[in-house]
Amino acid sequence: MQIIIDAITFPSWLSEDIFSIGPITLKWYGLSYVIGLFGAYWYATKMVARKDVWISGQVTRGPELIPNKEMLSDLMFYCLIGIIAGGRLGYLILYSPETFLQPAEIIKVWKGGMSFHGGFLGVCAAVGYMAWRKNLSYMRLADLACIGAPIGLGAVRFLGNFINQELYGRVTEVPWGMIFPKAPDSLPRHPSQLYEAFLEGIMIWLILRIMSTRYKALTKPGLCTGAFVFLYGFFRFCVEFVREPDNIPQFEPLTRGMAYSLPMIFVGLFVIYWAKKRPPVAPKHVIYESAKN
Repeated sequence: MQIIIDAITFPSWLSEDIFSIGPITLKWYGLSYVIGLFGAYWYATKMVARKDVWISGQVTRGPELIPNKEMLSDLMFYCLIGIIAGGRLGYLILYSPETFLQPAEIIKVWKGGMSFHGGFLGVCAAVGYMAWRKNLSYMRLADLACIGAPIGLGAVRFLGNFINQELYGRVTEVPWGMIFPKAPDSLPRHPSQLYEAFLEGIMIWLILRIMSTRYKALTKPGLCTGAFVFLYGFFRFCVEFVREPDNIPQFEPLTRGMAYSLPMIFVGLFVIYWAKKRPPVAPKHVIYESAKN
């Protein structure tokens, strides 16, 4: 009883709907994706406009093109498609394959059911398509996508998962345990959505920011990408210890989240090693007219 008395109750004034006008409803979940996508685009354009982060001051192996705002705008559009298609398909394949037996439910993304790992692969495909179409370095584009990605992760974890009371944590006795009305009981749980918003959003953004501005990581294409993949995999793996496992068979002794994040840790470390071993590149800028050709 003492545990329940000391617990924090989820704010009753928080609703998954921002407002409704007739049949039109604006949801926090959808807004979080808009904030994440445009926030990442805005941040990437600001970094592209800076000259100091692209000059290493060391011997380079040749110039590589830095995307301009128009290219980043195209990348944002392709990433949007990759996030929605990859995130939804990833969720259905990894967590809810039985949904394929109900075709009408497959496209109902507004009900939730998006997988980060699927969305991540969708963005990888979008970056690959953009790199092929514009004849750009894949890793340079990937770096620009990754340095802004934590903005979206933080927004989705807080505005989407937390306000929707989904992906909450396990039952706990910590003083900040929270009672979620949508949980199957009235017991205090870890607010794991807030842990992830802090780690995957604020912490990863801050680390990549320091790498880019202080240590010139963007002059070594792939370094920020490897760091992002490693950090997300590591933080997600750690949070899974306090996050309520999905209500589907797990990969004992690992949860599904752990099992899907573990490869990211090793892939991220490999990309970091690969990028650090290569000499830095010099910047090459292009004007809009050239970018269209």
